[in-house]
Amino acid sequence: MDERQALLSFSPLSQETRLSIVRALIIAGPEGLPADVIAERMGVSATNVSFHLKELERSGLISQRRLSRSILYSANYDTLAGLVTFLMEDCCAGHPAIRENAKRGGVCHPAEEGKIVA
Repeated sequence: MDERQALLSFSPLSQETRLSIVRALIIAGPEGLPADVIAERMGVSATNVSFHLKELERSGLISQRRLSRSILYSANYDTLAGLVTFLMEDCCAGHPAIRENAKRGGVCHPAEEGKIVA
């Protein structure tokens, strides 16, 4: 992911409802959720959620697919992973142990000055 794509992805996440939608879709998994369920969970109108879904889809963070008469929305895990990787690419002042642990989803704690415990 380049910087331009990262900016396009971060921008919609800076809005509370959109961030909540993405988090809900991540939890829902690849099956996704229909717009009416998303609207209900977010406590917003169908029109409001439609606006937010459009912005998230345009940024590549979510995708939609038709299932019968419904449109299901799901998180775009590849784009989200690319965003996290973009953030972590230059991290940790060159400490590969921290970077590898971050890739695995762990938490890094410096044990002593100069030592990194992953």
